[in-house]
Amino acid sequence: MGTEVAEITVEGGGLGPDGVGEAVERLLDALEEVDLDGWYPALEVFRPWSKHNPRLVGEFARPAAIRWYLRRELSALLAKGAGITVRASRRVLDFNDPQFFAALDEERFDVRAKKLFLFGPERMALSLDRLSHYCGTPAESFQRYVLFTNYTMHIEAFRERFPDAEGPARDGVQMPAWHHRAEDGGGVSIVNIGVGPANAKTATDHLAVMRPDTMLMIGHCGGLRNHQKIGDFVLATAYLRADHVLDEVLPTTVPVIPTPRLNTFLLHELDERNVHYRLGTVYTTDNRNWELNQRQPLATMRAARCVAVDMESATIAANGFRYRIPNATLLCVSDKPLHAEPKLSGEAAVFYQNSKRQHLDIALSCLDRVRREHPGGLPNQDLRATDEPLLSSEPDPRRHS
Repeated sequence: MGTEVAEITVEGGGLGPDGVGEAVERLLDALEEVDLDGWYPALEVFRPWSKHNPRLVGEFARPAAIRWYLRRELSALLAKGAGITVRASRRVLDFNDPQFFAALDEERFDVRAKKLFLFGPERMALSLDRLSHYCGTPAESFQRYVLFTNYTMHIEAFRERFPDAEGPARDGVQMPAWHHRAEDGGGVSIVNIGVGPANAKTATDHLAVMRPDTMLMIGHCGGLRNHQKIGDFVLATAYLRADHVLDEVLPTTVPVIPTPRLNTFLLHELDERNVHYRLGTVYTTDNRNWELNQRQPLATMRAARCVAVDMESATIAANGFRYRIPNATLLCVSDKPLHAEPKLSGEAAVFYQNSKRQHLDIALSCLDRVRREHPGGLPNQDLRATDEPLLSSEPDPRRHS
């Protein structure tokens, strides 16, 4: 085969807790050795309890980037009695190889089918490379809990909160990321995706291969209701998708909602702090100047009883749905386009200064609760059917589907 790493198989049956931990580290080390030797490593999992899908196989690129995720998932599988094999699969394709481009077509990689991992190794390799390019930090620096913002001020508040956070190694990156790193990926990352759905799609397309435990949008919005005030919060309960960037792969007829458990945690934080907020549908548009041609968007907003308008939230939620990543949106009203309160530069500066720390604190408190109560990831049924392999924790025994 041309690789120095021999095939390794571990049978989970009969392993105690210490044995599981040691076995998983051996498997992870073997995956990384295969990768360093220039091969795509493959994982083969045999699940004796599965009647219809006992054998699952997946290939990876740069498994070190998701070591925390693989450690968690393989530990759960071994503890349940699975057998796991690591071996070399195929030689790594160079980015310049024409076959590499052909392998990126996700329409030939059916995301509806049961599988070990949602992505092929070529897709994974490209996404990890592009994350580094767009965000200015190594993909390996990303943590399990990810915040997205469309303003520099939230980055400033994050850096004040975490002065040791790791940031871009160079100036001028398109979507700068900062990471408060913790053991086993348990910290928080924040990405300034800027304004608009195109960047939101780009960031979440590539971040999906990292399998984060949460994606939480903390942006600004235009308030659409009479009783909203500048600085009020909006907790999205649904989205009206007028961003268009995902329409071809996820029709707008497919319902997309935030992860209910994340919304419950955010709602608790808002109530605890006694701040003003609205629950409701967020209208996400790709037209920053929609006010110049109001008839159609206004009719749609009114029909759906939207409470806010923005340019990123539904895009992040839609990709969260596609790639099975828990997600939610907490926005802050920065203007009221229908009520003669436009976003003006002088007033906006004051608003930003007053809101940025509180907005970030609410989001971080929510993530702290996720970390405490669901260290193994949010329950499966929050995102998908309970019988799909890997991809998050075991089903919550209190709930049935």
